[in-house]
Amino acid sequence: MAVYTRLGAEEMAVIISAFDVGTLVSAKGIAEGVSNSNWLIETQDAAGSARRFILTMYESRTEVAELPFFLDLLDHLAAKHCPVPRTMHDSEGASHRLHQTPEGTKALALIEFLPGVSVSEPTPAQARAVGGALAQIHLAAADFPASRTNSLALADWQQLLRDCGREGLESIHPELGHIVERELALLAARWPRDLPSGVIHADLFPDNVLMLGDTVTGLIDFYFACTDLFAYDVAVTHAAWCFSPDGTRFLPALSDALMAGYSAVRPLSPAEHAALPLLARGAAMRFLATRAYDWLNTPADALVTPKDPMAFARRLEFYADPANANIFGEISGS
Repeated sequence: MAVYTRLGAEEMAVIISAFDVGTLVSAKGIAEGVSNSNWLIETQDAAGSARRFILTMYESRTEVAELPFFLDLLDHLAAKHCPVPRTMHDSEGASHRLHQTPEGTKALALIEFLPGVSVSEPTPAQARAVGGALAQIHLAAADFPASRTNSLALADWQQLLRDCGREGLESIHPELGHIVERELALLAARWPRDLPSGVIHADLFPDNVLMLGDTVTGLIDFYFACTDLFAYDVAVTHAAWCFSPDGTRFLPALSDALMAGYSAVRPLSPAEHAALPLLARGAAMRFLATRAYDWLNTPADALVTPKDPMAFARRLEFYADPANANIFGEISGS
């Protein structure tokens, strides 16, 4: 369930009228997502043509002050012909608006609707297309003028896992405390600082990609986007796409295709390629940390069911195994 704020028909019509996108025809709540309220909006313009948008109301997890970064980034990438949705600006030119609700003032934005579906069992051709799309946004954002610190970087994983506590982690799985202690120490000692960096997506899971066949039609949900290592973003996407959902099976055909798709658009440097095994351990730790924290701190009666942190503990153990060091293939051109 991902509609946390209720809006009546008249209230919704007033909101949509501020964007000059036609007359509201329908508004349907969208179940996907865990942090914000979302609706599929259909309008009709003066010529009678139907148009579709996504209306997002930002709930407690999104900082309103950071919205210009996220929304301006979408417009920048869309202008560079990347497969991302444009932000619909209101009649005053603003990319987002504030709306008074019974729970307080909340920000909202209207985003272009893109066709496509999120795949649950991707093919190698689809993984290759996603790798290429990821590289495309890395290149296209090179002249984006804003930056944002990664709010879920190494220090943040450390704090989240300290908050979980050894006892809490071991209540999830008896070995989890040991795995976290071992890997955090290694990551802190070896994390690279001098690799190429820029704006990254940082959360490119299959449900954040829209596809029609083997074509990427939309990269969405940029609300973790930040300035960080490009190769780390590759590692996050690899962890998200190249395993079964529970992390028990590595899918080498998807791995090879994803890496080939990325390298065909933006070849990795030798240093980036060499860092991938470590960065992949970090990517797995990032999602292990947030999932473990949510697992231990989400109330039993919450609308959102926490995701299993062990799915990423299994990925972490796979990446940490020296026998799997060569899964990222050869350096392009070598």
